[in-house]
Amino acid sequence: MNAAGSLGFAPDVHGPIPFDKFGAFVTNPISTRARKTANPPRLLEFPGGVLLHTGHPNPGVSGAIKAHKNSWARSPVPVIIHLLTGKPEDVRKALLRFEELENVMAVELGFEADSSANLVGNTVESALGELPIIAQIPLTRLDLAEPAVGSGSSAVSLGPPRGALPTVNGETVSGRLYGPSIFPLALEAVRQLRQMQIKVIGAGGVEREDQANVMLAAGAIAIQMDVGFWKGDQ
Repeated sequence: MNAAGSLGFAPDVHGPIPFDKFGAFVTNPISTRARKTANPPRLLEFPGGVLLHTGHPNPGVSGAIKAHKNSWARSPVPVIIHLLTGKPEDVRKALLRFEELENVMAVELGFEADSSANLVGNTVESALGELPIIAQIPLTRLDLAEPAVGSGSSAVSLGPPRGALPTVNGETVSGRLYGPSIFPLALEAVRQLRQMQIKVIGAGGVEREDQANVMLAAGAIAIQMDVGFWKGDQ
């Protein structure tokens, strides 16, 4: 499947991506309230990948449902909503709305790198209902996996690590890191989580079928690909 943020809010069935090969489609990150694009958004290249700083622009839960619920219902594969976490009570309200939608199979809760174990546990508990919950934890915060699963998450997925790069003007930009250089870190994360008997969706630097197969062999229950889709040769 695709990772959140890589292919938009709904599958483009007329585009070049062969969704018949997918197990599910993951939406762009959606927050409980609308968010604007970072000013300015940044995409900085480094050897082995890219740094993205976008601010996660999106129309919020209400706007996303209004704009995309029909596309989700018609999607050739089941849809996983990626919900950016906020207050547990707001997450709960959003989950109740997603439960009413056709062809939505699960919700992936996106946790930030500064999330505490208590916040993760409380948020997952507040989200439990008819839809399975997947907790997306940053590659650098594997300690959040146990509280997520212990609170009822069906599995965890691996979110991008954060880093910082200088611009040509000497400004330092912080953002999410993607690209093939992330793969060794992601593969090791899959191995560690499986040793802990935690179901994990592998992600991070996967761009080829052989890499996906290696992660599956290491114990991942599924694979997400992100910026590898943008290269146009998949």
